[in-house]
Amino acid sequence: MIDISKLGNKYTVRRMSDPDAEDILEFCKENTQYYEYCQAEPTLEQVMSDLHLAPPGIGPEDKYYVGFYQDDDLVAVMDLVNGFPEDGIVFIGFFMMSKRLQGQEIGSSIIREVSKYLKSKGITSIRLAIDKGNPQSTHFWKKNGFSVIYEADRDGHVLLVAEKEL
Repeated sequence: MIDISKLGNKYTVRRMSDPDAEDILEFCKENTQYYEYCQAEPTLEQVMSDLHLAPPGIGPEDKYYVGFYQDDDLVAVMDLVNGFPEDGIVFIGFFMMSKRLQGQEIGSSIIREVSKYLKSKGITSIRLAIDKGNPQSTHFWKKNGFSVIYEADRDGHVLLVAEKEL
């Protein structure tokens, strides 16, 4: 069990739910570059789906869609899945920084704090997938200690599966 309040020291972290969907959608709409690479546009239906979507065998108790807040300002959103693809691994299904805060090392700081907490809980690694053609995401995750371990094809869309050992 992950205590989401301990995922960050500088920001208030809270679980997001259906009533937050409109705020998440507006937040995502700011980051047009991400959606260019995944060839999609953020929609309310997609946000609602993402709030609940989990891999097979993962229950709601191991799915954490969280927001990082500074006062009432949403700084970042993160989707964590504990125990996927196996015990001891946490999968980041989604991470997005506020467009206006990008390039200030805040995202890297959040990843460091999340990694430190997960390691303290006995998690051995964090895994995620990067759109192969997205140089900004690839650079960010490599800079934060993630290494590509293989490529995966999802309906013609190539993803780089990356992992960071804790």
